[in-house]
Amino acid sequence: MMAQLIEFPRKAATAAAHRVDATLIEPIRAAWPAYSVDDFGRDRHFINALSPLVKLRWDVTVGGLHHLPVRTGALLVCNARHWSLSNVYAALALSEACDRPVRFVGRPDFAPVSSIMRRLGGLLAQPADVLGALRHHELVLVSAAPTSHPRHAGEVPHDLVGPAVVAGVPVFPVATMSTALGRGARAEVGPQVRPHRKRRGPLAEVELAEQVQHHLQRMLDGFGGVQTGVAPLDWLAEG
Repeated sequence: MMAQLIEFPRKAATAAAHRVDATLIEPIRAAWPAYSVDDFGRDRHFINALSPLVKLRWDVTVGGLHHLPVRTGALLVCNARHWSLSNVYAALALSEACDRPVRFVGRPDFAPVSSIMRRLGGLLAQPADVLGALRHHELVLVSAAPTSHPRHAGEVPHDLVGPAVVAGVPVFPVATMSTALGRGARAEVGPQVRPHRKRRGPLAEVELAEQVQHHLQRMLDGFGGVQTGVAPLDWLAEG
């Protein structure tokens, strides 16, 4: 008895695969273009898809956009309260308001959080990454050291301010405020911080970082709201 070779119907299978592709895959491709990720890993379609969820958590009021450059790069520095994710909500809100990508510094370097944060516009907290983005005329947001009080501006990392000095781009303070128990949040861009004197070397970035911290604190002191003098009550009231 001779064995018979059964040939797989390749043409029919190929045609069926094309039909499935046209029915299921094409609508997804149309809604999510293949080239939606930019050179730094930010995915604007991913951000648009998550935008409703982000707005369920934060209702951000943005101010001071007229201070920001329209096309050139700039370094933005915001204050941060512990666990507030102020750099994330401020970057997303500023991006939407000024119609330019604002990349935040501080994404972790472990999966899968790193990949998600990168698609949201996150950069590693490395001077080389910040410098590369600034030299490509990007808006980059870094955070001061987090504090437990919403109105205290922590120390500004001078090593992340240094790339702005090297690239010759302006630096702007961004005062942020959010509530731990509610959706209300605020991101206010202040005027450009100009060094008191021109320096070269490490002292230039150290002095500029100190000036930015001073400007941030002054902006936070100008925010209205409840001040009881008791840290736990202020934290609950202002977030």
